[in-house]
Amino acid sequence: MGGMLRLMHVHAHPDDESSKGAASTAKYVAEGVDVHVVTCTGGERGSILNPKMDRPDVLADIAGIRKREMEAARQILGVTQDWLGFVDSGWPEGDPKPPLPEGCFGLMDPEVAAEPLVRLIRSFKPHVLTTYDENGGYPHPDHIMCHRVSMVAFEAAGDPERYPDAGEPWQPLKLYYHHGFNRPRTQALHDAMLAHGLESPYAERLEEWKPDPAHDDRITTRVPCADYFGVRDQALIAHATQIDPDGPWFSVPLQVAREAWPTEDYELVTSHVESSLPEDDLFAGIRGRDDLV
Repeated sequence: MGGMLRLMHVHAHPDDESSKGAASTAKYVAEGVDVHVVTCTGGERGSILNPKMDRPDVLADIAGIRKREMEAARQILGVTQDWLGFVDSGWPEGDPKPPLPEGCFGLMDPEVAAEPLVRLIRSFKPHVLTTYDENGGYPHPDHIMCHRVSMVAFEAAGDPERYPDAGEPWQPLKLYYHHGFNRPRTQALHDAMLAHGLESPYAERLEEWKPDPAHDDRITTRVPCADYFGVRDQALIAHATQIDPDGPWFSVPLQVAREAWPTEDYELVTSHVESSLPEDDLFAGIRGRDDLV
């Protein structure tokens, strides 16, 4: 039997680790996988999305509060975590959109910003790395930069000639994109809510969301993790400034969600091992190898 499996998730802000792939994270932790979360920014410019937390005392210490929220979520998910230390870009609003604030993550050179991530990859030695697609999952400047930095780091971490001062080279075996907010899943949850005689929180979104089979077909890997949806919800609630416990995140009852769409979904982008598609495991082709280090 090979060594311990290691999984690294690279996320833009504190709370992304709980809203994207958290149930599969909890499943892998329960199976004994070592899971490490990398958070690119401190979430300093994140809007307060929970009306109960929209208070002057919270605004005055938003960076500190978001760090403490992350600590709570980390404990719930059973992961270790590092901050890359970059500054949140905020969500630009207006038409035209204003320029991004000076010194923020979204304006970094990806080659420069990748160095601390390369250092973490080389020290943690993940077999699998996850990040966002080229659109950031949604087009927040920090999510797009998270994608770009992750791509540079995944390619560079195993190359001894790149970032020579960032530790001994390590090449992760597989790279995935999260595809949690895909249309088929949203449609399935919507239909299930209506079938149970409940109001769907997705009706308006689905009306505006044009079907995009090419995007939906990118999903290669569906990880069954319905038993861990409750852990995911607890981790989300820990991010109290970002998640309203009475809001749409929790309007689909757990049992309905488990029946309608019991997986979290990913796209296998790069693999240095053989595995046949579709997959139901991020470690397909890796698990059980005798040469695993």
